[in-house]
Amino acid sequence: MTMNNQDQSTFTGNKALQIEEALSFEIGGFDRTGVDFPPAEDRPNRLGGLGRDSEIGLPGLSEPETMRHFVRLSQKNYAIDMGPFPLGSCTMKHNPRLNEKIARLPGFADLHPLAPQACAQGALELIDTLAHWLQELTGMPAVAMSPKAGAHGELCGMMAIKAAIVARGEGDKRTRVLAPESAHGTNPATAVQCGFTVEEIPGDATGRVDLAALKEKLGEDVAAIMVTNPNTCGLFERDIRAIADAVHDAGGYFYCDGANFNAIAGKVKPGDLGVDAMHINLHKTFSTPHGGGGPGAGPTVLAAALADFAPVPYVVHRDGEYHLIETESANSFGRLTAFHGQMGMFTRALAYMMSHGKDGVAQAAEDAVLNANYVLARLKAEITPAFDGYCMHEALFDDRFLKDTGVETIDFAKAMIDEGYHPMTMYFPLVVHGAMLIEPTESESKRELDLFCDALLSLAKRAKAGEAETFKAAPVYAPRRRLDETAAARKPVLRWTPAANAAR
Repeated sequence: MTMNNQDQSTFTGNKALQIEEALSFEIGGFDRTGVDFPPAEDRPNRLGGLGRDSEIGLPGLSEPETMRHFVRLSQKNYAIDMGPFPLGSCTMKHNPRLNEKIARLPGFADLHPLAPQACAQGALELIDTLAHWLQELTGMPAVAMSPKAGAHGELCGMMAIKAAIVARGEGDKRTRVLAPESAHGTNPATAVQCGFTVEEIPGDATGRVDLAALKEKLGEDVAAIMVTNPNTCGLFERDIRAIADAVHDAGGYFYCDGANFNAIAGKVKPGDLGVDAMHINLHKTFSTPHGGGGPGAGPTVLAAALADFAPVPYVVHRDGEYHLIETESANSFGRLTAFHGQMGMFTRALAYMMSHGKDGVAQAAEDAVLNANYVLARLKAEITPAFDGYCMHEALFDDRFLKDTGVETIDFAKAMIDEGYHPMTMYFPLVVHGAMLIEPTESESKRELDLFCDALLSLAKRAKAGEAETFKAAPVYAPRRRLDETAAARKPVLRWTPAANAAR
C-alpha cells in the first residue's frame, strides 16, 4: 500500500472519521468465503468439462466486511452531492431525486428489452415523447435515440454524413474533415474512425474559429466540419452561421458537438444556426447521472439533409399504437447498438424536461451562463482570464498569474484538494497555456460560488506571496499523497500479487 499522507499519529492509522482502508486482497483471506455452504451432493457433473480446476484468486470477506470496505472507499471519493464539481466542459450538475424516483417506477425499471412491443407501449411512448422535445429544442426534424454516449452520438452523426456523401457518389472524393484546434479530442478521433483525415482550423485572438483561415481550407474534398458551440473555451462562436454557410457552399456538412448545449438549451435552436447533425449529452444538459463508467446517452439530431440516413431502431406512432421500427430503410447506415438505447437515461431526461418546462430549461441555461460570468468577475482580479470579455457557461483562465511564483498549474490544482474541492479541468483546452476551465453550472447557489471563489482567491494570493513549498507538498489532508501521474499512466499496476504487496 502507499502510505497515508501524514506520519502515523494513531495506532490504527485512522484520523477520526477518515478511516484507513486496505485493499480487499489484504483484508480478506483466500482460504475462506463470506458464506459457508455444505459439501455438494455427489451428482453428475453437467459442466461439460468447464469446471474450475484452480483457485478463483479472490479474497473472502463477510457481508459486514464487504459493506464497510466499499463504504469507506466511497467516502474517499468526491461527489456532486458533497460539493461543486467545477469540471469545465463536463457539466457536472445536480441530479434531481425526482428523476431517480421516476426511473425506478415499475414498468420502466423492470422492463426487459426483448419484451413484446404490445407490452412496452408506455416505454415506447416515453422514447417518442423525449425524441419530440429534443427535436423541438434543437429545431431539427429527426433524431436517433440509440447512441449510448456523447462520442457514440458523434459517431452516429459522422456515419450519417459519410452515408450521405457516399449516396451522392462522392465517397472517394470528400475525405477531409475540419476541426478547430480547441476541439474535444473525440472529434478528430471520431472522424478518423469513419475513414476521414482531419485538418485543424486555427483560432483567432478572441478564442473563436478564424473564419478567414477556415475558408482557405475549404475545397471539394471537404466532407464536414466539426465545431462545438459554445466552444471549448467557453465562448459562443459569433460567426457560426457564416461558418455553416461557407461549409454548405463547399458541399460539406456541419457537425456540431453538443457537449455544451446546456448553455443555450431553450435559448437557441442549433437547426437555425445551420447545423446538420448534433449529439446531445443527456447527462450534461438534462441531468441524468454522469460519470462512473456510465450509463450515458447521446441522442443525435439530424437535419432534413441527413434524416434518411439515420440508424435503426426508431419509434413511430400510427393507428393508435407505438411501433419500434428495426428494419433498415434504403439509405439508413444501419444499426449502432443492440436494442433501443439507454431507457433509464431517457426516463430521467424526460422527467427533467417535464418538471422544468420550456421556461425552466431556458432559465437553467441562463443561470449556467450567469454563474460562470459571476465566477469570472470574482476571480479575474487575481487569476488571469484566458480571453477578454464575457463567457458563456464556463470561465477559462490561464497560468500567467503564477509566473515567477514557483507554483505550477498542477500544484494549484492539488492545493484545491486540501480546500475540499475537486480541481477544475486542467491543461485543457490545449490552445491555452496552463489552462484552468471552470464550469459552475446552474445548480450552485451564490453562497457556494462565493466560498469556492474565496478559496481560489486565497490560494492565488498565497502563491504570489511565496508559499511555493506548501503548494508542492499538496495535498496534505487527502487520504493519499500526490502520485507520480506520468509513471502511473506509463507503467500502471493493474494486478495485485502477494509479492508486489510485500514489497510495498
